[in-house]
Amino acid sequence: MSRRVSEHGDRLRRPGVLAWLRLARVFQKIDRGSTEHLRKWDLSVAQFDVIAHIGSAEGLVQQQLADRLLVTKGNVSQLLDRLERRGLICRCQEGRTQRLSLTPAGRELYATVVPEQEHFVASRLAALSIEEQHHLHELLQKLDRSLT
Repeated sequence: MSRRVSEHGDRLRRPGVLAWLRLARVFQKIDRGSTEHLRKWDLSVAQFDVIAHIGSAEGLVQQQLADRLLVTKGNVSQLLDRLERRGLICRCQEGRTQRLSLTPAGRELYATVVPEQEHFVASRLAALSIEEQHHLHELLQKLDRSLT
């Protein structure tokens, strides 16, 4: 198995490493763009994620949200505090459990910002055909499942 050598004489990394580096680079570019895009609504990417998750599954508990966002319960708590102060989410006590819901203002924001953000991200992937996007999704899904 031969490896290509760059003009500087360095051996190129393995294809998996190159793919991982490119994936990280693409993620960073889209994430930076999302940060700028979400400023219209005075939201961070993390705050948007919380609103999007709660809006699509009202009644989540904090641990479920943390699991879905792949962060700790403590990290989610700080985000929830900020969004609650802004009047976008509420913690509703049900017995010993606090369920998370959007307020009317949060639902209104959700109805606007989620489609706008989806459009923004889709536009960043427009260099790929719909078929290529489906294939990329399938490959990433396969890889994701193998890493659990």
